[in-house]
Amino acid sequence: VNMQMGGDVLARAGSMIAYEGLIQFNPNPPQIASMVRSWATGEGVPLMIATGQGDLYLADYGKEVIVMQLTNEALSVNGKNILAFDATLQWSIERVQGVSMLSGMGMFNVVLRGQGWVALTSKGTPILLDTREAETLVDTDALVGFTEGLRVKPRRTARLGGLIGRGSGEAFQLGFQGQGFVLV
Repeated sequence: VNMQMGGDVLARAGSMIAYEGLIQFNPNPPQIASMVRSWATGEGVPLMIATGQGDLYLADYGKEVIVMQLTNEALSVNGKNILAFDATLQWSIERVQGVSMLSGMGMFNVVLRGQGWVALTSKGTPILLDTREAETLVDTDALVGFTEGLRVKPRRTARLGGLIGRGSGEAFQLGFQGQGFVLV
């Protein structure tokens, strides 16, 4: 993805493939280090901060990139799918409600809030699903992100074992419902 920078950008460490202009990179800013340490799973989101003016080119091993504009809303995103985001967005690492009772362990996402852009990656063409009409069921391995505030309920598949979805053998999904969307 090509970004024209006029301010600070938080980006996945190691994602810069080229840049033009006066851009400086700091892979270990103090505010990021303390946030990553607070993530109980230890998976951490390896971020760097890019500061300056110019064109910044980012990629993550050929994955598809989708850029979304947040307008005073919140997005809950799987940390592995974050490529970059506007440094003016507020962010925190939060437990996805309802998941621990399903899998025996918690699932943590990065929640981005405010007004600004975020660039997310997916291994294939991303699909944006509307959750207003009916409950939308998603395999946890395919989940990229969702509108914060949706009702999230775990669902266990009664039959067929691990044949449904792309999970690790346990057949369970997350059901989403409410005003918003899910990105897979």
